[in-house]
Amino acid sequence: MSEDQYSAMRFIFEADVLKRAARTGWWFAGVKHPETIAEHSHRTALIGIILAAMEGADPARVTMLCVLHDTQETRTTDLPHIAKRYLTAAPNTTITADQVADCPPAVTDTITAAVTEYEAGETLEAIAARDADKLECLVQAVEYRHQGIDNIRSPATKSRTRRRGSGRTKRDPTVSISPSNNAAHR
Repeated sequence: MSEDQYSAMRFIFEADVLKRAARTGWWFAGVKHPETIAEHSHRTALIGIILAAMEGADPARVTMLCVLHDTQETRTTDLPHIAKRYLTAAPNTTITADQVADCPPAVTDTITAAVTEYEAGETLEAIAARDADKLECLVQAVEYRHQGIDNIRSPATKSRTRRRGSGRTKRDPTVSISPSNNAAHR
């Protein structure tokens, strides 16, 4: 294995941590076993594809931004919003640069550019990806509420107020639909 391949594989193995790391903010709402960061990122990417199609953004680019948006949490973990009052983490762009510093230049450039774009939140694709992130949190809150966890109103409300594009609707469908109304449950 070449040094470039080895370095790229180190990043891939590091990303595996996201499959085991919980979204810790849900613990404050009483969720004992919240979804993992990888599960959140996966559905964020699916929502991103839908929002990109609705908004005329590039679905592939939005998907990449969604998949990469929380990769830094392999090094910082998922910090709940309350923790951010007291802790100062390095910017996500800095963490990403460290994560991919030894990767082949094309890999480093691709990943750092995507994270920089997401963090800036200025392109149509970044706006769609950021909306997808917030909308995924709202969808997850609705699912937890349907599972009987009652203490989740605040995160859902917060997510609903931050979305900017197609993720924001006059009548938010995530509030009125039940997770059991999907095709898998028919």
